[in-house]
Amino acid sequence: MRFPLALCLGLVALAAANQSPLQRRVVKEVLEYFHSRNYVHYVFKEQAVEGAVEREDPSGTFVQLRLSLVQTACRKTEPRRRNCKTVENRRKPTCLACYKFDAGDVPRVLDKYEHCGPSHQLAVKEIKHRDEAECRAVEEAGKAVDAPYLPGMFAFSKGLPA
Repeated sequence: MRFPLALCLGLVALAAANQSPLQRRVVKEVLEYFHSRNYVHYVFKEQAVEGAVEREDPSGTFVQLRLSLVQTACRKTEPRRRNCKTVENRRKPTCLACYKFDAGDVPRVLDKYEHCGPSHQLAVKEIKHRDEAECRAVEEAGKAVDAPYLPGMFAFSKGLPA
């Protein structure tokens, strides 16, 4: 029983070593996002990164991760949550995270999309299409900044009172 758990933890450590700094940052932010939900009562840990996409363009870097989480025995309200053991046969949600970072020395988040739920829920066609559309919108963030001014662009902007 301990061998599969040790093997799983070893694979998580190996996967974390292969992640870029931006991917590790996204994992950290997704865990914070997930734990901020009011329906989450226990601490969850990263089990695996099932898919990672990282693309650079002139406007910045796009990172997309599909992250599997596993529930631990620690409640999230406990002050000391360091050595939380994972609980077998409990909730194992999957999170999809799409982040767009600017091209600065210290990358700043331009846009993001996070969605966590049971893995079977993320496979539903409607949710999958919505997730794909949201991630495409995140990937396009920051590209409009470099767009040239077009005549009539601000034709419908509200003016100052006279």
